[in-house]
This record gives sequence, structure tokens and C-alpha cells, in this order.
Amino acid sequence: MEIFGMPLVQLYLVVLIISGLATLLYVFFSDMVEGIGEGSALLDPAVLLAFITFVSAVGYILELLTSWHSGLIISIALLIATILDFLLYFFVLLPLKSAEVSLAYTDESLVGQVGKVIVPVPSDGFGEIVIETVNGLISKRAAGYENEPIEYDKEVLIMEVRDGTFLVKEYEPFRFK
Repeated sequence: MEIFGMPLVQLYLVVLIISGLATLLYVFFSDMVEGIGEGSALLDPAVLLAFITFVSAVGYILELLTSWHSGLIISIALLIATILDFLLYFFVLLPLKSAEVSLAYTDESLVGQVGKVIVPVPSDGFGEIVIETVNGLISKRAAGYENEPIEYDKEVLIMEVRDGTFLVKEYEPFRFK
């Protein structure tokens, strides 16, 4: 069978190459067209390009390997592409869209964490603590929770944050004897 003066196998291959290249370009430049397809999952360029790529790939393989009728091959290709696109959207694209990729933190999110004193905290003054997080080491200004002095290299528990100052208390972890 021929379409546009081209054998169907060749048409599948051309569409596969073009849609594959368009998908690759979309991956690199997707930030520039970020708002497209926000209203509907069917209009998302990643979903549309994947569907076209799946249809052309399955159609090309079936045309090469079988002697089935072209109408049956396109029907099977559409069915398989729909299933693969559905799986791609719900198990890959949707979780990626909702994933949190932020390294940001707030001072309040550090309350309850354990830190270490790197500059001694005087009774009515400020020292400095360091907190180890998944983002790395964070150093912050600290004062005693009840204005008590805390020596260098002691572990402290962050009790609260007031005006950017971490109010800390000396921390002794519970240990079985």
C-alpha cells in the first residue's frame, strides 16, 4: 500500500525519525514551552510526541515482520501506542511533575533538628551552630534557650527560631545502659 506516493513502511520510518527528533528537541527545550498542554493531559507535547513515536515504531516493525493487512497493522499500532502512552503518562510523567526537587529550606523547618556548637554560646549573647542536612552543612546564629551558656563542640537541640536566631538547648541523646 502507498500513501503520498511512498510505501507505507517508508512512511512509518520517516514519521518515526521526525517524531523521535522532535521528542529529543522537546526534551532539551521544554522549559520554553512549559505552559503548553497544562489544561489537558492529551495536549501535553510529551504525551503527543510519545504517542506518534509509538504508533510509527509499532507500525514500522509490524509492516516489516508480518504480512498482515495495513488496516489491521495501523489498528494494532494505535492500540499498543495508546496503552504505552497511558503507562508513560501515569507511571513516569505524572510522578515527575509532582516530584519536589527543591533544595530550599526554611528556618522553621530546622526546629527539632540536632546541631553542633562551633562558636561557644555565652549566657546572654550569641554563638554559632552548624546543622547537617541533606543539602549540606548550614551554620546559624544561636542563643541559649534559657540564656544558659553552651560550650564548644556540644550537641544542641533547636527549640525555636526568633528573629533569625536559633534558640538551642544542650542535647543529650537517650542511650540504653
